[in-house]
Amino acid sequence: MSYNDIVGTIGVGVILIAYFMNIFSFIKKDGVLFYVMNIIGASLACYASILINYLPFIILEATWAMVSVLGLVKVLKKND
Repeated sequence: MSYNDIVGTIGVGVILIAYFMNIFSFIKKDGVLFYVMNIIGASLACYASILINYLPFIILEATWAMVSVLGLVKVLKKND
């Protein structure tokens, strides 16, 4: 397994774990952990997409990470 495969697999894995945990109510969909896991996972997947120079997934994962950052900011402001 190459470096970019490892990074991408970890990133996608983190996103899928966050999704699983949310679906089975282990974490809240509007909770800090959900957003942080999505930010980390999408950022890693985006980086892996950059490494293989695959633009569609660079756009997808960068957008996913940015939307998750906005969601996290919204939750943090709400909790203040």
